[in-house]
Amino acid sequence: MELVLSNFDLYLSAFRLTIGLFLVSAVGSLLLGTLLAAMRVGPIAFMSKAATVYITVVRNTPLLIIFVFVIIGLPKLGILFRSVEELGISSFFFRACLALTLYTSTFVAEAIRSGINAVPLGQAEAARAIGLTFGGTMTQVVLPQAFRATVPPLASVFIALLKNTSVAYAFGILEATARMKYFTNISGNDLPIFLIFAAGYVVLVEIISFGANRLERRWRVAR
Repeated sequence: MELVLSNFDLYLSAFRLTIGLFLVSAVGSLLLGTLLAAMRVGPIAFMSKAATVYITVVRNTPLLIIFVFVIIGLPKLGILFRSVEELGISSFFFRACLALTLYTSTFVAEAIRSGINAVPLGQAEAARAIGLTFGGTMTQVVLPQAFRATVPPLASVFIALLKNTSVAYAFGILEATARMKYFTNISGNDLPIFLIFAAGYVVLVEIISFGANRLERRWRVAR
């Protein structure tokens, strides 16, 4: 306890990095996942099949392998993300966010697709009948309703994303799990350190759950 409290700034900086990984990856996953879901239900067969293949392959690939491909494999293919480094952003941080986004977006896509399927087909047909394109139908009619139906599953996906940020520890990113390992290596009593860091994760998970519950209640009342 004393070790963590005397180095509390390291504890906070580790969770700031964890939160940063989570927020960037959550936004990226939501955008990419929405696009993949729209492609899957879209009228263009090639794009629908491509999205289906991508989701199937990535969902069934361990996250660690995705990390290895993005952080180690892409540089060997000549993809170095130098423009990101020129902006002052750590290349390893960006690659970790990219790996988390590529993986999590497939679960987001399936959650949103289930919400799209829950929207009555007649509404989409009515929107097309008044002249809306497929894109307009999705953005103005279908997706707003689909998001309301997918708040609980999306909350579960983002909670999993938060916990998956710990995989970045294996690639030298000093997020919360990596910092916990640092403290346990120099401490003679690991249990209090585990409990302190576990409490940090529990607080973040509860914040996500609380936000999802409030959003779900607000949209339910709006109906």
